[in-house]
Amino acid sequence: MSELRSETALQHQPEPLGLAIGLREIRDRGMIDLRGLASDQAFLDAAKGVLDTDLPLTPRTSVSWGDIKVLWLSTDQWLILCSRSKAADLLIRLRKALDGIHSLAVDVSDMRAVMRLEGQGVREVLLKGCSLDLLGEDYPQGTVRRVRFAEIAALIHIAEADAIDLYVFRSYAGYAWDFLLAAAREPAQVRLFGAQTTPIA
Repeated sequence: MSELRSETALQHQPEPLGLAIGLREIRDRGMIDLRGLASDQAFLDAAKGVLDTDLPLTPRTSVSWGDIKVLWLSTDQWLILCSRSKAADLLIRLRKALDGIHSLAVDVSDMRAVMRLEGQGVREVLLKGCSLDLLGEDYPQGTVRRVRFAEIAALIHIAEADAIDLYVFRSYAGYAWDFLLAAAREPAQVRLFGAQTTPIA
């Protein structure tokens, strides 16, 4: 009997070379889509009891506790991140805690591909595909933002100052990967002007 084998969307892509930043696929990320009413305290308490952290209620923010991260997606939707091996157990615990409460929890680990951009210049690379001012003060570490990237639906999570995760639907993973390979090439590197010193007359 053949064994079930799981492959990520970019499993067979070769290691990228000649880039100005680091680029890799995150292959072990489990994702759970959680929906419920932010006005329902019972829902919030049940989720916290499983996740050990409050759901973020401020738009475009995220929270972390241990190896679990929770991204705000909308007023009634959150994306829970964990290691892929723990997603099934976490989903069972969530559903049990939320039993009888108006809510929905679904494992969507195979729905999206996750690409990690790392190093100085990652924001400039992403600017080539979207219209957000990622260099402004509105996008600190932890920010989550749905965006149209290279004309496809995507999600950006600023994991660290110079590390950003780009989420795209699995069917667009190859296209987004190729776009990033072209945009992040060393000859295509964008160097923006910083603060300039005033010359002394």
